[in-house]
Amino acid sequence: MAFLKNRTSSIFAISIVLLALIGILSSFIGNPTVFLQKIAVMILVGLIVYFVFKRFYKPSPEKREQKAFLRAAKKTAKKVHRKKTDDGTKHRTLTKLTGIKKKSTAHLTVIEGKKNKKKNRASL
Repeated sequence: MAFLKNRTSSIFAISIVLLALIGILSSFIGNPTVFLQKIAVMILVGLIVYFVFKRFYKPSPEKREQKAFLRAAKKTAKKVHRKKTDDGTKHRTLTKLTGIKKKSTAHLTVIEGKKNKKKNRASL
């Protein structure tokens, strides 16, 4: 029965597509200028809707963070690729040559925890 159900739905879909093609062809043959005008208007309306949607749609913070992550990953990959030569060895960077230290990562902080306190565990 599942095969019959699938077959009837595919026949229905094919018949709808064929009727649509017949209607489009008869409209084009009957009055081509009006047909092309209607197509142009549909494309124009679609473009307007697309640009209005694109203008006022704000991506969620997760999407912005994902884009920032992907940008940083590409930048890192480019940096690693630049440091390597054709034979696979790394160049000495400018900081090693001049002796200048890298800037500290001020955005990273250490969170103090309870390292010295013993856990109160029940003995088994």
